[in-house]
Amino acid sequence: MVLPHELLIVYDFEEDPTVPVARRLAQRWPHLRPILNDLGRGVLNAIKVGFREARGDAVLVTMADASDDPTTIPAMCEKLAEGYDLVCASRYMRGGRQVGGPLVKSLLSRLAGLSLHWLVRIPTHDATNSFKLYRRRLLEEIAIESTGGFEFGLELTVKSHLKGYRIAELPTTWRDRSRGTSNFKTVRWLPKYLKWYWLGMTEAGTRATHSPLSPKG
Repeated sequence: MVLPHELLIVYDFEEDPTVPVARRLAQRWPHLRPILNDLGRGVLNAIKVGFREARGDAVLVTMADASDDPTTIPAMCEKLAEGYDLVCASRYMRGGRQVGGPLVKSLLSRLAGLSLHWLVRIPTHDATNSFKLYRRRLLEEIAIESTGGFEFGLELTVKSHLKGYRIAELPTTWRDRSRGTSNFKTVRWLPKYLKWYWLGMTEAGTRATHSPLSPKG
């Protein structure tokens, strides 16, 4: 069964070679909508435009380089229907895996995800993955403060956990792209990820300190 859906392709400028292809496909598939990123170039603004223009109650972020596994999506939708507000596709839980990709980036991502899961009790092993399904209410109630790019996924996951939203995860397989070059720059974006990682760690520590079950000094 095919789930009712729309597919938004957000592009940065009219000369993008993706645009004519997307427009041809839209003539065959009415559920596909090419949309110009009118907030300024870059992945973060493109995603913000996608959030703004999406019509459904469930909003999925996935990359156009085919790294994310689309067969995970139906199960993610089932989790949202069960009452969860955020469903994370996880490379690092049992059953998930990552194929290819830069080693340093993979190690840092895995370390961040597992430490937030075990130390902060965020209900996903893969908080940094951008392949996530959001309930619209969550997107309307949590402001995105990220300024770089893909760290928005970590930001929304940490904030959702701290605000008490229900989070679930499902295993997925991520495969490095076979063509083209990724725009992800580990050195440039690492400080932006650390901001939200540190928020999760410090807020969790503050809550533990003020818990009535914590030993008093």
